[in-house]
Amino acid sequence: MMIPEEESPPASGEADEDGEGVFPPLRQPSRGSSIHKGCDPLAQTQRSKLQHRRARINQQINKEMRMRAGAENLFRATSNHKVKETVALELSYVNSNLQLLKEELEELNSCMGAYQNDSDSISVPMIPLGLKETKELDLAGPLQEIIRDHYGEDGALYEAEIKEFVELRQAMRTPSRNEAGLELLREYYSQLYFLDNRFFPPNRNLGVFFHWYDSLTGVPSHQRALAFEKGSVLFNIGALHTQIGARQDRTTLQGVDCAIDAFQKAAGAFNYLKENFSNAPSLDMSAPSLNMLVRLMIAQVQECVFEKALLLRAQSDFLTCLQLAQEAARVDEVYSLVYQTTTQPHVKDYVPFSWTTMVHVKAQHFKALSHYYAAIALCDCPPTSDADLPDHEKAFLQFHVSEPEGPAPCQLLQDPEERRKLGKAHLKKAIMRHEEALRLHGLCKILRKMDILQEVLCFAHKRSLSKYAEIDHEEDFFETVDAPDVHPKTHQRPEIKSPNFSKVKVMDIFHRLGPLSVFSAKNKWHPPRTVRLVRGENGFGFTLRGDSPVLIAGVVAGSCAAEAGLKEGDYIVCVGGKDCKWARHAEVVQLLKVIREEGVDITVITLQPPDGQSTADKKLLAMSSGASSPLKSNKENRRKSLLPGKGASTLLAWGRKSKRSTFGRPFAAVGDNEQAH
Repeated sequence: MMIPEEESPPASGEADEDGEGVFPPLRQPSRGSSIHKGCDPLAQTQRSKLQHRRARINQQINKEMRMRAGAENLFRATSNHKVKETVALELSYVNSNLQLLKEELEELNSCMGAYQNDSDSISVPMIPLGLKETKELDLAGPLQEIIRDHYGEDGALYEAEIKEFVELRQAMRTPSRNEAGLELLREYYSQLYFLDNRFFPPNRNLGVFFHWYDSLTGVPSHQRALAFEKGSVLFNIGALHTQIGARQDRTTLQGVDCAIDAFQKAAGAFNYLKENFSNAPSLDMSAPSLNMLVRLMIAQVQECVFEKALLLRAQSDFLTCLQLAQEAARVDEVYSLVYQTTTQPHVKDYVPFSWTTMVHVKAQHFKALSHYYAAIALCDCPPTSDADLPDHEKAFLQFHVSEPEGPAPCQLLQDPEERRKLGKAHLKKAIMRHEEALRLHGLCKILRKMDILQEVLCFAHKRSLSKYAEIDHEEDFFETVDAPDVHPKTHQRPEIKSPNFSKVKVMDIFHRLGPLSVFSAKNKWHPPRTVRLVRGENGFGFTLRGDSPVLIAGVVAGSCAAEAGLKEGDYIVCVGGKDCKWARHAEVVQLLKVIREEGVDITVITLQPPDGQSTADKKLLAMSSGASSPLKSNKENRRKSLLPGKGASTLLAWGRKSKRSTFGRPFAAVGDNEQAH
């Protein structure tokens, strides 16, 4: 087991988010809008009981590891021989407890029956993944502190938003095993994008640790990096897809299609996690483990494709049986690859033994099925007619990995006796593989408890024995030829479906803080200034540009605006007591038009230039790019380019259109796209 590490810089251990990803379109919030709820944590379902046991074991492992860390420190620090003996005895006891807990957790992780469907149909169980557990998080204090120090507002005014976010996080800890549960996880994952941009400044630590337990070992890990939280949620999205795929009734076409889709999306989530997040502190999110999980999901998709081909078989003709044999060989091939991956050094001691054995059993089982359906094609189908010979011969030439001994394919296909001999050789290999699968199954205590798996293996074995006895003749004195393996081939290759968060419409919970293009953790601004603005004979004397918030693009020297203290580059956040952070250009213009003779109070803010950039450079960027462009880093601009369609573009590009209004400038100086007031 791994001792949890303390927080370290990103280069040496913190989770990093490498990829830019596709970020969600913004959905305008309403305080009365409802948030998705998780499952009732007190509901006594089979799956919830399993999760409760996992959570309890995770806490016990955490406690034992703390005790072990303390005992090890004491053992190294003391020079008293008697104390060393006592500590060594305590360490032995703690390590024994940890081993027992690890075995108990491994048995829970191997409880595949809790995630399978409840129908009476018999099908090979799939391998689902349990969700990562996390601790409750107290965000109220840190978030209110950032709102006070960075945004200059009273953090207590945002208690409702903070409570809403905490409730969303609490709900995503127990997602339901359906599309609503996935939507809940995706919504929280997308919401973390806003949290990152609003409350995680580059030069300040929020002071919050995100605690997550390893999905398979229960070892706790904690980091301050929000990337660790995002990666763990993404892992749970993939894990929930595996549970949804495992529960489908795969004896129906609809169930098989749903299972294929679920496992493909699970593979996509794990692959996305592997490619976009690095230096994760927990083993379940390490590159070798994620690589193994992607391959496992692909193998389970391929298994579902074989089952679909079996359901679509209208008749047992020669070509259909050959196709089934090749599909089974393809399943054997991908499961053999998964088995090789699980026996590699970085994964071998981590993956549950029951998983490794299950994968090996499935590889042997489907290799046996490939030989069985090859025998069915040769023995149960009538000899090939002259009309069908070209098609059958072409398919048969591509069927084996090497050419079988005996006559040429054209002769073999039309000779019933030669077909029987080769079919008998295939059945002999099938029986050997079935027996090997049963032997491997018997070696694992956990798999022996899975009655349905043993039932499937025994049924397939007896079916091959029965077919062999049926075609075996007493007068057969010839030595059975060695049937070559079936060449793997599939008509439907698995697809790795990466998560698409751009389709998830989320509510920016902290919407009231203002547009993210300006009011983000990365930007700094001077304290808000409130000035009294009175209309002069020639108007106010400034030009406005952009939306949400509206930018003062120019101030006429000696005008009322200049005398009031307004400057080029100021953002208008309030007019006459009305919050204008989200106001459109036309709305601000209308508010200014109705100002009376006594004037109105206007509150503005001025952004500070980024570190290393002069005020002149910042002003030049502001005037050339509009209200929002100078506020985005290169990374954000790259993100913007990834956002498809108009709906997604609103996330990072408020005030994209070039809108200007001029107050108090001479008519001749007004451009084509400006309007004099």
